[in-house]
This record gives sequence, structure tokens and C-alpha cells, in this order.
Amino acid sequence: MYRGYTVEELRNVSMDEFIELLPSRQRRSLLRGLTPEQRKLLERIRMAKDSMKSGGQPKPIKTHARDMIILPEMIGMTIHVHNGKEFVPVNIRPEMIGRYLGEFAITNKPVKHGTPGIGASRSSMYVPLK
Repeated sequence: MYRGYTVEELRNVSMDEFIELLPSRQRRSLLRGLTPEQRKLLERIRMAKDSMKSGGQPKPIKTHARDMIILPEMIGMTIHVHNGKEFVPVNIRPEMIGRYLGEFAITNKPVKHGTPGIGASRSSMYVPLK
């Protein structure tokens, strides 16, 4: 469900009606129009959907368009989003509608501190070596 609509109802609704359901930032972004990169991504998604109907397995779609808003027609697709270093696979689920692709491909790696090594600091001088 998205704002009272099922996924099937959202797929059948026109783009203008869907835009009215979105929060203001996403609504403004879509009303201003898609960038050429976003338009190309949408075309590739539609071509992949057509190839899925004919029984083939679609090639993974790679994109740098992190600012693309997830639309109902993208549900079920796997899109590889660039995070600055590599392409992160993002499986589009119904609860992602209205969010940005970039939200699901984190750009920074969480810090995981290990044990101090030799010369790490003055305090590591007293840590017994393994």
C-alpha cells in the first residue's frame, strides 16, 4: 500500500495522478521533468520489462542516476546504482515507492575499528601482542 493505493492500482494510474500522491520534494522534482540520464534509465527499465514478458532474463541495469525517484513500474527490478566506487544492486520493493535510488546505495563505508596495531598510538605500547 502507498497512501491508500495498492501496487496494482498505482501501476494503472496515470503519471500525473501518481505525482499528486508524492511528498512535495519528489512532486516538485518530477513536475520539473526528468533529466536526460533519468529518461534513459526509464527507457532501459521499460525495455527490460518487455524482455521479461517474452521469457528472457533481463540484463542488470546499471545507472549513476541516484536522484531518480522510484516509480511503481520499477517494482520487481534489480537496478545497480553507483555509490562512487562500485555498483550496488538494489532490489526494488513496493515500500520503496517515492524514495530516491541513492538512498539505497550508501556512499560511505561504516567505520569498523579493529584492535590497535604496533605504532598505532602511545597506549598500544602496553597491549600484549598476539
